[in-house]
Amino acid sequence: MQLRKENILIVDDDVNILELLQRHLQSWNYHVFKAISVKEAVTILRDTQIDLLITDLKMPEVDGFELIKFVSEHYPKLPKLVVTGYPSVQGSLKAIKSGVVDYLTKPFTKVELKSALDKTLVASEGKKAEHAKNITEDRTEAYGEIIGNSEKINDVIQIIERVKDNKATVFIKGESGTGKELVARAIHYQGKFSRAPFIAVNCGGIPENLLEAELFGYIKGAFTGAETNREGFFQAANGGTIFLDEIGNASLTVQSRLLRVLQEREVVRVGSTKAEKVDVRIIAATNSDLLEMIQKETFREDLYYRLTVVEINVAPLRERKDDISLLVDKFLFKYGVEYKDRFLKITPEALDVLNRYNWPGNIRELENIIQRAVIMCDKVVDVEHLPNHLKHTIAFSADALVPLKVVEKQYIEKVLRATGNNKTKAAEILQIDRKTIRQKLAD
Repeated sequence: MQLRKENILIVDDDVNILELLQRHLQSWNYHVFKAISVKEAVTILRDTQIDLLITDLKMPEVDGFELIKFVSEHYPKLPKLVVTGYPSVQGSLKAIKSGVVDYLTKPFTKVELKSALDKTLVASEGKKAEHAKNITEDRTEAYGEIIGNSEKINDVIQIIERVKDNKATVFIKGESGTGKELVARAIHYQGKFSRAPFIAVNCGGIPENLLEAELFGYIKGAFTGAETNREGFFQAANGGTIFLDEIGNASLTVQSRLLRVLQEREVVRVGSTKAEKVDVRIIAATNSDLLEMIQKETFREDLYYRLTVVEINVAPLRERKDDISLLVDKFLFKYGVEYKDRFLKITPEALDVLNRYNWPGNIRELENIIQRAVIMCDKVVDVEHLPNHLKHTIAFSADALVPLKVVEKQYIEKVLRATGNNKTKAAEILQIDRKTIRQKLAD
């Protein structure tokens, strides 16, 4: 008896095979996602928690071998089952056998499919148990979507391993663009509560007068426009995880309500006096200095200590440059498949420029630069495909031998001049928020 549905992704350019697999899998109570290309598969993997991949090998444009390689590198815990119509391909399977539990040759029977499916899922459970007991110190693979083998990333992953299977409150600190939400998602989806909801809330992206109602819900007539009773994000996340990004932007009123949730494990909707119990793990994050905000009395000290039961510091990219090449490979595959229908390479010279840059926008900036480079190039990303500001900043930093903060400040000032002092436009170009611009200019 199956207690819950597993999410299975099937990839094949033959729609008849997809329909056959879907029919069989749904009869066994699995939840099925279909893709007719590697490009579609990568999109689904990026947006959905998948428990098993079933893929064909011979497909036009990007083939199944590239998909298996991508999954092995970026989703190492995801089990893989190959279905192939070419028996001669079995010899080639030896090269990827370590990453594929089993394979089926077309045509196959329903009984053969079920046997291979059960074998793959059982092997996967054993692999997960072993993985939980033994996290290697030298990580070259992905942990969820977190990629890197640097010491700082290993430190983050080790803390995730400690907290993922309990509901301790976690506080994630890091600059804009370092991947704080990825860490939060890894805590949720790599643990035993992964089937429960994960709700991400950007506290800085919701107007202050609406944030309270969005978080805790409201009753009919609580304010103008409240025409019905409505649950908030906390009720929606019940049983799972709520991720409060940019918690420093929450008003003192919202902070007071959050404190009650942490202390009493209950929420009260706006306009109501009735408390509702919630079972929610809270993960908060910010790039602000909350201790400084406490001194200025704009953040509650008692809430701060409630939020920081477990603290994770996500290092800026300039402090983990060993991970740049792995991140570049990830983004080259992602956007190469999306825009060019193939896996692209990068020249050593271009990679050297990326390694020497100091990344004020961190991983988000790196991803945007690779995305642009993929669009601009044909088959190989070279220095000429990188934005001029990156190359110019590298040259300035190397020649002038000035501190990084000075380089960043002067570059921000240059972008501001180019945008007519439009901080919103400058923030978009720099891939940082307006508050970070003000902080860096004030340093």
